[in-house]
Amino acid sequence: MRTAFGAEFELVDGYLNTPSIGVPPLHVAEAVEGFVRDWRTGAQRAADFDALVDDTRASFARLVGVPAERVAVGPAVSPLVGMVAQAVPDGCRVLTVEGEFTSVTFPFAVQADRGVQVTEVPLAGLAEEVGRHDLVAVSVVQSADGAVVDLGALRAAAGDAAVPVLLDVTQAAGWMPLELDWADWVVCAGYKWLLAPRGAAWLAVHPRAVEWTRPVAASWYTGQDRWHSVYGLPLRLADGARRFDIFPAWPSFAGAAPALSYLASLDLDAVRAHGVGLADRLRAAVGLPAQGSPIVALGFKDPVERLAEAGVVAGARAGRARLGFHIYNTEADVERVVDALS
Repeated sequence: MRTAFGAEFELVDGYLNTPSIGVPPLHVAEAVEGFVRDWRTGAQRAADFDALVDDTRASFARLVGVPAERVAVGPAVSPLVGMVAQAVPDGCRVLTVEGEFTSVTFPFAVQADRGVQVTEVPLAGLAEEVGRHDLVAVSVVQSADGAVVDLGALRAAAGDAAVPVLLDVTQAAGWMPLELDWADWVVCAGYKWLLAPRGAAWLAVHPRAVEWTRPVAASWYTGQDRWHSVYGLPLRLADGARRFDIFPAWPSFAGAAPALSYLASLDLDAVRAHGVGLADRLRAAVGLPAQGSPIVALGFKDPVERLAEAGVVAGARAGRARLGFHIYNTEADVERVVDALS
């Protein structure tokens, strides 16, 4: 059992796989267990979950610095991005970075029959290329190696060229303080740094981007009055971002609500300092420069196997071992990795 940032965590020593799967605080796991208990005994009522889902909108909004009324919910990143990709005009030129996570790029790439083009550039040259494109789609923190986009440069370039920007914050929200009310779309999956069950995700849509977003998964849940839009036409969607909801998986949101509320209550500057500090200690020990990210990618020979033999749980991405340091990790985890690679 570990206690960190006011919560208890029951995770194994050497767990450094948060970029793949975050470990929930005990009170979050207990909320999911409570959902199952109520489900098993027939104690649930469908309308009871409306407030719980809306609570995640508010917490996500605080974590990324946008108004809560902009936030839609869904099950994963790619279907939420797909609502943007479906709405871009024929021939749209989309800019991204080399090696970007495919849930960000594939929804646009499959629009090639409409002339939509997706161009990859090196991360360092992203801002310079913005003016030559019609839309930017990029992860704030890169999944493969934890590299961080220069948001200041991107915002300035996009503003000067009037180019809309879609940001995936799946590897950033939960440890990085964010103020992204300027972005046209902010999308995030909750099962990594947000410590929620898989199956909960969010999409913040700026008012100017509503017309660039198509509610292709419209259902009764996206109605202006959802409990009076269950049957029959005409189409009557909610006025704001709720029209982009994809019906939420209740078990996932039963855990997401307390997880996001907990993280939104923390001092994220302190969270960032903790995780990045541990990552930088590991980088220094293995001869890598600091990166300002809690994610470390190691390219030693057979790194995943060597780490596993030492009891380190890590991911394998792009030919390297990927480790992540979150609120529940300690210097002992750094030492375990260094010993394994010595």
